Amino acid sequence: MVKQAKAQRMLTHDQIWGALDRLAARAGLSASGLAKRAGLDPTTFNKSKRVTSDGRERWPSTESIAKALAAAGSSIDSFARLIDEDAGDDRSVPLLSFALAGASGAFDESGVPSGKGWTEIALPTAEDGHAFALEISGDALQPAYRNGDVILISRGTPIRKGDRVVVKTRAGEVVVATLKRRTAKALDLQPFDASRAERTIAMSDVAWIARIVWASQ
Repeated sequence: MVKQAKAQRMLTHDQIWGALDRLAARAGLSASGLAKRAGLDPTTFNKSKRVTSDGRERWPSTESIAKALAAAGSSIDSFARLIDEDAGDDRSVPLLSFALAGASGAFDESGVPSGKGWTEIALPTAEDGHAFALEISGDALQPAYRNGDVILISRGTPIRKGDRVVVKTRAGEVVVATLKRRTAKALDLQPFDASRAERTIAMSDVAWIARIVWASQ
């Protein structure tokens, strides 16, 4: 009697890219942040690069995967586990470079991400359906955050004195600081650089305020 061969599971395009996304998230990075740390072009792992303009699937090279594993301090065995791992516990949230956060149209009036420039990142702690992430660019927020760090912002989480927050002013400025005091009339904010003076913003000038609930440090 001829035995039937068992059906073989095929490695798929989505599995490989999903594993790379989870590898980045577990290293506290966005896909572009992982690419940069690996010494690759920052757009190497972007979702826009995964399918060509004519609809053909583009696969990551073995060299780029190897460099990503080295950058994340991970092994090929752990990457294989990520390929099969159920990503149901991870939540994808909108991601934008901090340098673009003050641009007109990046948020609507209530602080919901909108417009162009947003990508996505899978973060294991994204429990708020209205959360979004910003990737820090530059050194202006040191020593709290470094260039390439990702911060998760939750608009649905209560804010208390001492919390790190993101404030968007009606003039379009995006301020990241520690909340010192909040009254009906104003916000008192302490910059992360202790040498800088406390700042007060009138509530009439505040478009929205949200709490930072996680960071990739």
